[in-house]
Amino acid sequence: MAWFLSNLRYVAWTALAVAALFLIYFAMGVAGYTFGDTAFWEAALRWSHVLVGIMWVGHLYYFNFTQIPNMPKIPDEQKPAVTKVIAPAALYWFRWGAMLTLISGLLLAWNQGYLLQALTFGAADDPSFAVPKHILIGIGMWLAIVMWFNVWFIIWPNQQKALNIDNKYPNLEAAAKAAAGKTAMLFSRTNTLLSAPMLVAMTGASTLF
Repeated sequence: MAWFLSNLRYVAWTALAVAALFLIYFAMGVAGYTFGDTAFWEAALRWSHVLVGIMWVGHLYYFNFTQIPNMPKIPDEQKPAVTKVIAPAALYWFRWGAMLTLISGLLLAWNQGYLLQALTFGAADDPSFAVPKHILIGIGMWLAIVMWFNVWFIIWPNQQKALNIDNKYPNLEAAAKAAAGKTAMLFSRTNTLLSAPMLVAMTGASTLF
């Protein structure tokens, strides 16, 4: 068993395959849904949304609760192991987790028929603002969109400068690198601040209404 668990690709692809089988068996074999049923795709999209959301927010919390606070404790000669190897790899999963979370979330809202209503905080309902679920999920969606924007257009570009990822900024001055790193950190902290209310809105809309 060690040979299997030692290979991350084997573990990841097997986990996804088992999850898909679970979904198909319980959705079709037990609940009786088909591929043409909205409920089947709701289940598939909700699972996908939660899965990639864990990847995104998990890395957000890793950066803010583990990597950033402990970097000053690491000897200077050992820091390149983090800044040149671990951080770029983590940023890859971080930013693509954010992208896939956004896409799957929008598809889920479309599947449920409340995409426009949520994005307008219930203003598109008839009568307007009459459905609390759409208001609450709309708040969560917009918080997530702001977080996604921060990742792709502020945190990632500034981390590329601060860490010289892929050698894109080899001649950037130390002061500019430090400023970019601070900007990335502040917006990462902003996303951490937004993450808890965002999750309350997302989960509350699905359970309270």
